[in-house]
Amino acid sequence: MRSTRKAQRKLKRAVRSTARAKARPFLRAVRRATVDPVTAEIIRGAMETIAYEMATHVSLTATTPILNQSNERNATILDADGALAALSVGIPQFMLSSTLPVRFALDFFGRDGLFDGDVLVANDPYHGGGHLPDYNIFAPVFFDGEMVLIASIQCHHADTGGAMPGGYNVDARDIWAEGVRFPAVKIFERGIERKDITYFMKVNNRTPTFLGDLRAQIGAAQLGARRLKEVIARHGVAAVRGTTQYMIDYAERRFKEEVAAWRDGVYESDAYVDHDPKGNKDIHIHCKVTVKGSDLTVDFTGSDRREYLQAYSTFGNTRGYVVAQIASMMDPSIPKNEGFFNSINLIVPKGCCLNPPPEKSVAAGTHHPGTEVGEAIAKALEQVIPERCCPQIYKMGMPTVIFGTNPKTGQLFIDHSVDTFGAYCGAVHGQDGWGAMNVSFGNLIRATGEINESIFPVRHLSRDYAIDSGGPGKWRGCPGTLYVKELCAPSQIYTYVVGMKYPMPGIAGGKPGAPNELRLRVGSPHEHVVDTTAFYVDHLPGERYAYRYGGGGGWGDPLERDPQKVLDDVLDEYVSVDGARRDYGVVLTGSLEDLDLTIDAEATTTLRAEMHRNSALSTQDSAL
Repeated sequence: MRSTRKAQRKLKRAVRSTARAKARPFLRAVRRATVDPVTAEIIRGAMETIAYEMATHVSLTATTPILNQSNERNATILDADGALAALSVGIPQFMLSSTLPVRFALDFFGRDGLFDGDVLVANDPYHGGGHLPDYNIFAPVFFDGEMVLIASIQCHHADTGGAMPGGYNVDARDIWAEGVRFPAVKIFERGIERKDITYFMKVNNRTPTFLGDLRAQIGAAQLGARRLKEVIARHGVAAVRGTTQYMIDYAERRFKEEVAAWRDGVYESDAYVDHDPKGNKDIHIHCKVTVKGSDLTVDFTGSDRREYLQAYSTFGNTRGYVVAQIASMMDPSIPKNEGFFNSINLIVPKGCCLNPPPEKSVAAGTHHPGTEVGEAIAKALEQVIPERCCPQIYKMGMPTVIFGTNPKTGQLFIDHSVDTFGAYCGAVHGQDGWGAMNVSFGNLIRATGEINESIFPVRHLSRDYAIDSGGPGKWRGCPGTLYVKELCAPSQIYTYVVGMKYPMPGIAGGKPGAPNELRLRVGSPHEHVVDTTAFYVDHLPGERYAYRYGGGGGWGDPLERDPQKVLDDVLDEYVSVDGARRDYGVVLTGSLEDLDLTIDAEATTTLRAEMHRNSALSTQDSAL
């Protein structure tokens, strides 16, 4: 018996190390159980409601704006093997990167090392996480002495220790320079707080309110565990386990049915990041998507392997972006659980920019090239399902982190600039870009200027849409924002900017959005444009920064856009009169100032025909 258990543990470790992109099909086969569909949906609904309650608990109890305002958190329910079973509506990237840290803890502690009342914390990118600011706190759920589920809540925190305030040390030499790593640490054991760990975490974090945020997250995990015990008590262990397996199998079946309807083939694409924070140019992501019957393979072989890069997305981060992008292109009613992961054969070669060598810095890469994973998949699959394609991405670089001493409190403040602006939202088939950011930040609630002005020593002077910044298309990308913020206390700004050379892409003939542009120390003789990275740039009170965030990409040929919609865009000041002619071939007479613009239908028809001919000639020349 002992040798059999040893062999089973060895098999489990082998499966986890060689197929981490997939759940454990052999475990699922052993645990397969029957449950009637009605009961399964009731239990699934209960688990999703509990996950939502956990996430809401953080928003209501956390003390730092990035947690209690931004919605940058997500709760998930996992089974006792760490397979994703249910989730709340939060940040997609969080809900899809919560499983691997939990699985590491299960491997590390073993079933005999976890107890009822335990709460664990993990944030280490090299033990399944995304990057250090994303703290995953989770609690095993026991019933009658047996672990049945795991309640997990993941949140982005304002600091991680390390060399740079704000958790984004994009100049870090290695992972240790970014901050403190927690692979899997018990912060509560058998219901008793480990004060040594709590204090250790507190003194290794600059945020004055960090401990309150940590306790809010712990409370959410404990709340989830209590609620899940109530569900188990009501329905029984067998029904709950049967439900998780039923829903995973259901999601996998629905996924494969969708893929089976796609055209078989091999579809390749390339995406690029302007540069890494050190200035290394054209970070390359190569993607090959293979559709064969109901099987889907996503292969990133050929992506950048330069050894000196400062742009790495961890495997867990890459995996999350893959699922987020593909999920956006499928029927939204398919549950987002382990069945989704099981259905994707994911190949990410070790050592490339999407699965880095050990201990590389990943602070920058969680954003870029992480988000370009979605861009590459969308550009590959637009050859198959263009009407479903919208890159779930952004082109920011990293948040514009402002820090200094708040004169009201005398304490350090860290403003991540997670406040309202419109940018990067691409058009989709049948719909213009709609005013904010989609993507893995899809459910991000960006704080209002009024709230942040009361918390930080800043003033918000502009959030205007920038004219002609949305990518032209049959459906237009959302315009970007001209965002101006004034500093009211001596501050330093630290940021990394991309999306200047490679802005938001268009799909199916749509054009890209306008590029980003960030100006620092605006209003002083030292005003300048950031070309790559801004390292600790001092700002005096009264100086500003101005960020022209790029717009979303268009969908479809701009010359097919309804001229009346183009006129409406001009009247709304999304598109200029010159832009209407240049990008859409729409000729307008009259003036915007007098509000007497009209469409010259004959001139528009003639101009569009000429532009079509020129485009065809250009395509022929390129082919030659």
